[in-house]
Amino acid sequence: MFLSRLRKRERIPELMDDPGLDPVEHRKALAGLARINRVSGSTGVLWPSIASLACELKRPIRVLDVATGSGDVPAGLLRKAQRSGVALEVAGCDLSPTAVATAQTNCPGGQFFVHDAIRDPLPTGFDVVTCSLFLHHLSSDDALSLLMRMRDAAGRLVLVNDLSRSRLSYVGVWLACHLLTTSRVVRFDGPASVRSAFTPAEALAIAERAALTGATLRSKFPARFLLSWVRA
Repeated sequence: MFLSRLRKRERIPELMDDPGLDPVEHRKALAGLARINRVSGSTGVLWPSIASLACELKRPIRVLDVATGSGDVPAGLLRKAQRSGVALEVAGCDLSPTAVATAQTNCPGGQFFVHDAIRDPLPTGFDVVTCSLFLHHLSSDDALSLLMRMRDAAGRLVLVNDLSRSRLSYVGVWLACHLLTTSRVVRFDGPASVRSAFTPAEALAIAERAALTGATLRSKFPARFLLSWVRA
């Protein structure tokens, strides 16, 4: 009966979004999420599109990661770029000063700054603007605003990696959050995130409203989708 409710999006306030969250709990949650991202291959979802663009442009690629959290995604992209001989510059922004400080420590090769990506325009000058596991935190209107800001900031490519709402996703995320971290924040927020997530069809409809004309969406294992848009 509970899993059948996943047919409809149900936004659940997440502990990570509480500005009063204790910094120690916050850092523990960020570490847990980074571990889950590493096991589930978040960086690997984004990398092929970025590598393909680098091959096309044959010059250094600048990437901005929105809602970067612990900076694990930019750090992972830098490692892949170094192994592949790709010249990559990474930056990340987050609303949380705790997250930004953690990201700078975890990814000293990047530039990180505090920024409200929903309320304020994103800086330009980036070839690629990415966002991982943040869209489901937002209302439909805020998700629309975010995609529009990402579109305006991206010189060539927008990539959104997020959870896909389904019964299989819920079970998989619940298990991952209980096996890979002891953070009470992550153990609550992970399953809540799936209940708050968009289906691929819902996400694509928002992208179309955001004028991401020609955007494509592919399902990714486990429990993810990748929304891609290339500037014509």
